[in-house]
Amino acid sequence: MERLVIQSDINNIIDVERFIALVCDRWNINNYSATISMSLLQAVENAIVHGNNSDTSKQVVITAEQGRGGVSFVVSDEGPGFDYSSYNSSMPPEGDKGMGIYVMRSLSDKMSFSNGGKTVRLDYFVSGIEATYALERIMRLKKYYAPKAVVQV
Repeated sequence: MERLVIQSDINNIIDVERFIALVCDRWNINNYSATISMSLLQAVENAIVHGNNSDTSKQVVITAEQGRGGVSFVVSDEGPGFDYSSYNSSMPPEGDKGMGIYVMRSLSDKMSFSNGGKTVRLDYFVSGIEATYALERIMRLKKYYAPKAVVQV
């Protein structure tokens, strides 16, 4: 298991990027680093900004574990938590609220919350992503990032 603890300062994201690169290199999963990085950085940003309200006296803990068939990253903050039950949809959110969670869910193979919403676990099946999973991810992200139609009158 690998572990990184940072203060709740958005400038510490660089340390998380280094941590991801180190873990992916050490575990020989560099071909997954972009997917892991994009979703994990979103989780850490959420923990810093929304969980700990950017309070530098609070910490964010990131752990990485290898398991059978994949890797898992867990991000925990010291905030009050949140009700994550309304964020279980695989549909893109309306507006900005929930966009980060949507990206995390879209890029990980499995996402789960615990500890009253203070902890998120992102699982990646690195033994080989099936083509259908890859296509589903691409379609979800294209749907979200597609330009909105402009109606002219």
